[in-house]
Amino acid sequence: MRRYDRRDREKVKFNPESWTPRTKIGEMVKAGQIVGIEQIFEGGKPIKEVEIIDMLFPDLETKVLEVASVQRMTKNSRKPKYRATVVVGDGKGHVGLGSGKDVEVKPAIDSAIKDAKKNMISVSFGCGSWECSCGTQHSLPLKVKGKCGSAEIELKPAPRGVGVVAGEVAKQVLEVTGIQDVWSFSRGRTRDIYNIALATYIALKRVSKLKNIDKLKITN
Repeated sequence: MRRYDRRDREKVKFNPESWTPRTKIGEMVKAGQIVGIEQIFEGGKPIKEVEIIDMLFPDLETKVLEVASVQRMTKNSRKPKYRATVVVGDGKGHVGLGSGKDVEVKPAIDSAIKDAKKNMISVSFGCGSWECSCGTQHSLPLKVKGKCGSAEIELKPAPRGVGVVAGEVAKQVLEVTGIQDVWSFSRGRTRDIYNIALATYIALKRVSKLKNIDKLKITN
């Protein structure tokens, strides 16, 4: 396994004129009928075109969490490949996590970026900590858990000014999302970058699935 130090990929400017949509949602986004990703989520339709995200989020931040060497056993020999893990976000409650494999590093990263954009979710912010009553959208509205493999993480609302108290990988995912203050507790094989990143993403995804979150009574 090896780490990829260049976290921020070189941004390539998206040209809407060169995009020919292949889905109905893509056509509506290009025509300006859909101006926010929440409209897509409300319709319950999956995002199948990366260009939809490029159109809605022109300033999306991309971070490469890991590039690891993996192998697949065949009848003749072992086939080595690279697996890239990437997180994307706009810092305003939208985040996506993806992975990609290829025999070369750059195509693996490009594939992971496309996968992350298709897995975008919308996370609701809040002030769910009993230690804080500022009422601003700086933390999570409630406690959530996420698990992937043997890695498990628990995210708790924190008072204003605490910052993101988490491990290196989970911290990057949370910061890209735009969360300013949060407590975290992780256990299991937390050294597995892919699993802990996915566990953090799953925890955030549970927040995104909650209905009428502003009416919930939060107790920690």
